[in-house]
Amino acid sequence: MKLYKKELTTPLGNLIALASQGELFLLDFSDSKGLTAEIKQVINSSKGLLVQGESNLFPLLEEELSLYFQGDLQQFSIPLHLIGTDFQKRVWQELLKIPYGNYISYQEQAQRMGQPKAVRAVAGANGHNKIVILIPCHRVVGSNGTLTGYSSGLWRKQKLLEIEHISCDEKYRLCQKEILTKPASPIY
Repeated sequence: MKLYKKELTTPLGNLIALASQGELFLLDFSDSKGLTAEIKQVINSSKGLLVQGESNLFPLLEEELSLYFQGDLQQFSIPLHLIGTDFQKRVWQELLKIPYGNYISYQEQAQRMGQPKAVRAVAGANGHNKIVILIPCHRVVGSNGTLTGYSSGLWRKQKLLEIEHISCDEKYRLCQKEILTKPASPIY
């Protein structure tokens, strides 16, 4: 299988995308912890070959990300290819059920999966999400409303939530839904 790599510029920093001609395998910030290992895992697990060229998904991905960052897109249409354990895939599928502009706690995510005692395992699987933004691990917060566990930086998690009309204080606490028509604080 041929995999194509592209660096995408966003208001929150550059994203690295890996895709075939039909599915997105990876989307993560270029300065994210463990990005090199994630890329290797995707290539090895998919038995892919990284080649020069463009995936036909990249123009749509760029368009949808641009609309999302402007606050004008709530759901992505890019086909995803999840690489991970069965448990991780179940965790990521649960993330896809969290609606735009909402957030839940890790505890609630574990309960929704029918595994209320697996909070740490759920949080760990969220941390191994290889497709940021589209699989919205940024919508999961601590049980007391604090922002925790975002490998690309809590400031990015805060900005992503603000795009979705959820504000947090400067100490990454007390996320509260705001009734707004545009993002709480522009990032351009």
